[in-house]
Amino acid sequence: MLVSLGISLILAQIDLQYVESYLYDLRVRSKVINTTTSNIELVYVTPDTIQKLTGFPGAASQGTLISKILAAGPKAIVLDYDLQSAAGSEADKKALENLIASNSSIFVAGKSTPFKGEESELFLKAPFEKIRLTPSPRTTDSVNFAKDGVTRRMLLTYQGRKMLSLQLAELYNPEIKSLNAIRGRFEFYGTDQAYVDFNKAGSYPSTAFENVLGENFDPSQYKDKIVFVGTDLNLDPDDYISSPFDRKVTAMTRIEYQANSIDTLIKNSAPVKVSTYVNWFFIFLASILTLHVVLNLKPTKGLLILVSTLAGFILFCTMAYWAFRLWLPMSGPLLSIFLCYYFFIPYRLIIENRRSWEYYQKNKLLSQVEELKTNFISMMSHDLKTPIARIQGMSDVIIADGNPLSSQQREAVDTIKHSSDDLLKFITAILNYGKIESQGVQLHLQSRDINNLLQEVIRKHEFLAKVKRIQIVSELEPMFPVPVDAELMKQVFSNLVENAIKYSPEDTKIMVSSEESATKVVVQVADQGPGIPQDELANVFMKFFRSKNAKSSPIKGSGLGLYLAKYFTELHHGTIIVESSHGQGATFTVELPMEQGGSHA
Repeated sequence: MLVSLGISLILAQIDLQYVESYLYDLRVRSKVINTTTSNIELVYVTPDTIQKLTGFPGAASQGTLISKILAAGPKAIVLDYDLQSAAGSEADKKALENLIASNSSIFVAGKSTPFKGEESELFLKAPFEKIRLTPSPRTTDSVNFAKDGVTRRMLLTYQGRKMLSLQLAELYNPEIKSLNAIRGRFEFYGTDQAYVDFNKAGSYPSTAFENVLGENFDPSQYKDKIVFVGTDLNLDPDDYISSPFDRKVTAMTRIEYQANSIDTLIKNSAPVKVSTYVNWFFIFLASILTLHVVLNLKPTKGLLILVSTLAGFILFCTMAYWAFRLWLPMSGPLLSIFLCYYFFIPYRLIIENRRSWEYYQKNKLLSQVEELKTNFISMMSHDLKTPIARIQGMSDVIIADGNPLSSQQREAVDTIKHSSDDLLKFITAILNYGKIESQGVQLHLQSRDINNLLQEVIRKHEFLAKVKRIQIVSELEPMFPVPVDAELMKQVFSNLVENAIKYSPEDTKIMVSSEESATKVVVQVADQGPGIPQDELANVFMKFFRSKNAKSSPIKGSGLGLYLAKYFTELHHGTIIVESSHGQGATFTVELPMEQGGSHA
């Protein structure tokens, strides 16, 4: 948050008006529909005019044109060209002067705005000294704002004096006589200004000067209109502006710029540039989003979010301009996204590389510890197996000896034998687990009758079952031999039968069944024990897992039996599953394929 705030404060101090204005121009150019009021007509002096009149229109021609337009009943006539250079006799010039000076609906546009007290500069020189200029300057972003030479603004007042565009617009929209009613108005160095709601060049109807003088002149074309008379000779850059639509020097004539300015005021549709605080807020949001994406999300997902956000933000700003003529700042937020992304991506890479190095070191250490553990287990298991075998052998010798033993001695020998058997099973499980961890278990497949393996397992555990008065019931269907590793599968079945005996209460039954289908052999071991809770069923085949009930009971176990059973079964491309309800016993089902394919290791 603080980083985002710092970035926002820094970017807020950077002058981005050139870029911002360019992005604004793109939105202006994206306008699909031109919105003019049909209140303005343009009359141009063109190269064709000069050719047909054998020179620039003189005072007499200008007087004739003005008289014909006045007769049509316009709201106003604006002369926006150099009257001072009009050719003709003194009488013609005086007649033109009197025509203009005596008619309040005729305005002569001035390109400068004199200070108060210098009003004399608003009058032309002889022989047109009676004609007063109405200030109508163009405002080009040359020194201030974007500094790119493009005209985007219009001057409304200067030192309290209304400019021509505002005076003429008030003829159609009296509400804007109050400056506060003008949408988008802002103050700048003692002036009131507003942005122009531009239309494309050529949006306003225009007529050539010589055509107005001709016989095909239509007076109704100019009734109740503002008529601008200007030049389009491609000679003087002062007669043109660069507009948001086109940055060429001759992109739009001065009189069409005046028409756009007046139309903007008539419609009161000047674009509103939002407060600087909104810009700061957008920059802040963009910085927070980018930092969150860079530091917390995956690169692909983060980049997709940023691209979507950029597209959405650009579309939002464009729609805001189209619908409401709101100039929302884009350059600051876009720059903040760009800078935050490219400055903090290396930071994230450094962090990730550091984490990767730490993970590598930890993994390396864990691998070494795992190797030491495996070697230790293997060594200890092998070293323990030999003395356990000796203990078992001596126990068997004592039991088989003809010399009678006292009941206390017999009980002690039985305890030694049972304890050594349990220890040997545990060591065998540890050895098998070590083989699995080192991927050293190999299948030695032979065609064997599964029923024979089950019978061997049952005989082996009959004594343990009799001790608890548990009856092992077998239902074995005749079947063909299948390729299995007999020793591994006997371990699987032994584990299931032994667990059933250990966890079943006395005077219960254990059902061992087998059946054959076209593609597999199915073996089931079902008991009447306490069952397995539903929340523990998914974990029973995990290594070293023991249920809560088993841990709290005196029954010992390593937690590896079912893990090894599952591993050995899957090594045969088979499956083992368990079905159980708490208090209803458990049923383990082993399925083995009739045929084994591929290599096994």
